[in-house]
Amino acid sequence: MKTILHKANTRGHANHGWLDSYHTFSFAGYYDPARVHFGALRVLNDDTVAGGMGFGAHPHDNMEIISIPTSGDLEHNDSMGNKQVIRQGDVQVMSAGTGIQHSEKNKNQDKEVKFLQIWVFPNKKNAEPRYDQKNFSDADKHNKLLTVVSPVGTNDGGVQIHQDAWFSLGKLDKDFSISYKLRNGNNGVYVFVIEGAITINGEKLDRRDGIGITEASELMIKAGANAEILLMEVPV
Repeated sequence: MKTILHKANTRGHANHGWLDSYHTFSFAGYYDPARVHFGALRVLNDDTVAGGMGFGAHPHDNMEIISIPTSGDLEHNDSMGNKQVIRQGDVQVMSAGTGIQHSEKNKNQDKEVKFLQIWVFPNKKNAEPRYDQKNFSDADKHNKLLTVVSPVGTNDGGVQIHQDAWFSLGKLDKDFSISYKLRNGNNGVYVFVIEGAITINGEKLDRRDGIGITEASELMIKAGANAEILLMEVPV
């Protein structure tokens, strides 16, 4: 087993006033040659957007873009005609494929919206752009690792992306232990602690810490406090 640990306070950081963003991997003005990506996982941004503010219309292509709100309401518009609001409990995916324009803004004037923005390299170039969004209840994530993202064509219950990748969310009670078995032995797993603290394969992680694990077939996770975690199994 090989690991790479990214403590929360080592992430890139950019505060634009209306946007406060932490970058686990190189992004925009933050560049670290040792932290460009973890296999197919290219971007993991931890964003806070001020009331009424947001990202104007901008293009993407050939990237799988996943948004996971942790609080507040994020309004999405795109060139496919989708206009949706995503909230805590929702997972949204946009397959940019041949090209798409979209905008995102905080729907509320009086409170922040916080969300994780994640980019995954696709395994299929120039696919037709597509949009998907699903809600997953806290009960379904309680003391389990619920699949919320899965490959196109699978029946795993998650929103689907063009990649041999699975994302799982879990809300674990303090001292609860759980294992995760990789779907593909050639994949790696990047684990991000949204809230709380865990120990994974002997390594202690706190809030907003991340760890990339390769050459392992199973992970053992124990919550050191009530914890919310995101596991991203991707090709490496």
